[in-house]
Amino acid sequence: MTIREQLEEREKQLLLDERSWSINSRGREREEEESDMRTVYMRDRDRILHCKSFRRMKHKTQVFLAPEGDHYRTRLTHTLEVAQIARTIARVLRLNEDLTEAIALGHDLGHTPFGHAGERVLNRLSPEGFTHEAQSIRVVSKLENGGAGLNLTFETRDGIANHSMSSMPSTQEGRVVRLSDKIAYINHDIDDAIRARIIQEEDLPLEPRKVLGFSFRERINGLVHNVIETSMQRGEVMLSEEYLKAMMELRAAMFRSVYVGSEAKKEEKKAEDMIGALYQEFMKDPERFLLPLFLQRLKDGEDSASVLVCDQIASMSDNYAINLYEDIFIPKRWTVM
Repeated sequence: MTIREQLEEREKQLLLDERSWSINSRGREREEEESDMRTVYMRDRDRILHCKSFRRMKHKTQVFLAPEGDHYRTRLTHTLEVAQIARTIARVLRLNEDLTEAIALGHDLGHTPFGHAGERVLNRLSPEGFTHEAQSIRVVSKLENGGAGLNLTFETRDGIANHSMSSMPSTQEGRVVRLSDKIAYINHDIDDAIRARIIQEEDLPLEPRKVLGFSFRERINGLVHNVIETSMQRGEVMLSEEYLKAMMELRAAMFRSVYVGSEAKKEEKKAEDMIGALYQEFMKDPERFLLPLFLQRLKDGEDSASVLVCDQIASMSDNYAINLYEDIFIPKRWTVM
């Protein structure tokens, strides 16, 4: 037996549900030779981890735009926190940790610079619309690896595409990531907002804190415990009604005090104007601005100009977008040589 086959046999002993076994995957978009050492989900995880889009997330906004200080979350650190929470839940529930981790690491690859502010602008301007979930699938299927994509399994792509609250993944591992994403961002955004002195712990509504806990550590611990205990009792991945209600009440409080109109968001309008200006400029002359990969797709008729402009802008880090905007729109000083 190869090492991969030994790992696949081990899964049969460890995992609770045969639907989580790697050998039962619905496969990749394109057939390829199996690895002798890694299962299909291990390969998915590694491909995401080593792709350029993953590395660029370290310079993409989570909530705070270009914050002063090293301890605020970025899109990359958010992703790592989601992955760790999800792996803990998956391990205890005896689900496939490799599939869970692959989905978690890939779920935000399609995010724009400046977070949801950039996403809103592209969604408003592009005739085809824009969401980071759909863009994450474009990244792994059509844009990464020189346009060949990462050729991930159906299960990983399904989990990435359906990680938002408005949809539901087809696998239990995808549902673990869907919940872990909310557990991570609601709590670490509170932590960052307190660090930035935008709110204090006591500003949060009391009733949900009575349920979830009175600190970052207590809330994460309580929510993870509740997912595990409730899922074991009911046979599917979920929070109890009480904990879900409390978590969503904290989320609503964050919208009121942080996500909309707070000191953390005062520069967001400038970011939106910047992304809008870049989109309009690219659309005026796509042949001048599009990178060779995107320009070739335009010439071949594979995608419209608006879709490809969104592809290129969404791929930018915050700093790259700022520098490009300055290069295009800010006049340069003239000097005598």
